[in-house]
Amino acid sequence: MVAGYGVFTPLVASGQRKYHILVSRYHYFPTEAELALNGAAQMALHERAAEATREEFGKDVFVRAVVEVSNFCRENCSYCGMRRDNRALHRFRARHEQLAELLVHHRPESVTDINIQTGEDPVAVREVVLPLIETLRRETRLGISVCLGTLSPELYDALQAAGASIFIMKFEIGDAAQYQQFAAPGTLAERRRHIRLLAERGWQVSSGFIAGLPGQTPRDLLANFKVARELPLRGCSVSPFIPGGETPLATAAAAHADWTFNSVSALRLLRPDWVIPAVSAFNLAAREGYRRGLRAGANLVTMNLTPGEVRDDYVIYKRDRFIMTEERVLQAIDAEGLQPSKTGLAAFYRQRAVGATIPLTANGA
Repeated sequence: MVAGYGVFTPLVASGQRKYHILVSRYHYFPTEAELALNGAAQMALHERAAEATREEFGKDVFVRAVVEVSNFCRENCSYCGMRRDNRALHRFRARHEQLAELLVHHRPESVTDINIQTGEDPVAVREVVLPLIETLRRETRLGISVCLGTLSPELYDALQAAGASIFIMKFEIGDAAQYQQFAAPGTLAERRRHIRLLAERGWQVSSGFIAGLPGQTPRDLLANFKVARELPLRGCSVSPFIPGGETPLATAAAAHADWTFNSVSALRLLRPDWVIPAVSAFNLAAREGYRRGLRAGANLVTMNLTPGEVRDDYVIYKRDRFIMTEERVLQAIDAEGLQPSKTGLAAFYRQRAVGATIPLTANGA
């Protein structure tokens, strides 16, 4: 084990692995005032978070790509354009053959990991995602993460057996009443239960929440940090609320940019060892938002490799998305004086799990 890190300690019980998380090193918890900072005080907060990131990870930033496989969704979240009641949305499921050709033979050289993402669509998981993971595991050394919503334990196990090791399941909203108000998937209790179930089954789990939903206050935002702190996570994201034109919240105001980037810094100070993504929506929240996210403590970037003919219909926020290409991703990293990690995210988690001290710049995905 690497000294000083919060780690997952496996305990065998009833045939499954159960996990305790040791976080005694970490004593920081944000205040309402910190989440609303601006000006010089905000800059100091962000610099403190950036320093914590460099101490844990050096200048390396993980580089992954995402492919969005299906926009079918059985959920009806009021903030998401792919909600099941959006009857005007053209629905798609990408083809395994097309995605496999792209990822095996035509992916950018800087990519070490692939994230496969869908709406909550178990059909796509069985028919497209599982065969794609099997192909990638057989023909590449890519680390594989998935973001697929809540599934059955059997599907979790099948995905893991196929070769995926990281599961991204966002808890979305840390307050149970607001979770219900915005029709987030299932219930908050159910979401938390699935996150714990995934960790028990050996997944590396990352989560995340939305900042600046209509009516939220800095006090409401604090609930997200309480939930994140209690869950067995390897990473966590914060996404700014962006009103989608095809949702019931179309006329609501977008998230306050300061709240978003302050939340990134607060996550970093809460858990310096976490992997924290810079999400593409940062560029919709603020000018040079992606760079601001890296400056505030993010250390993972994602470029979009979804085929262009279907990408516009993957409307989490709105159709005029800010698409992060390899060029944009690498420019943002370089502009902040950082560098792409040669070690993939999945490999990094494996090294941490066995207490390896191999530097991030070592070869291998």
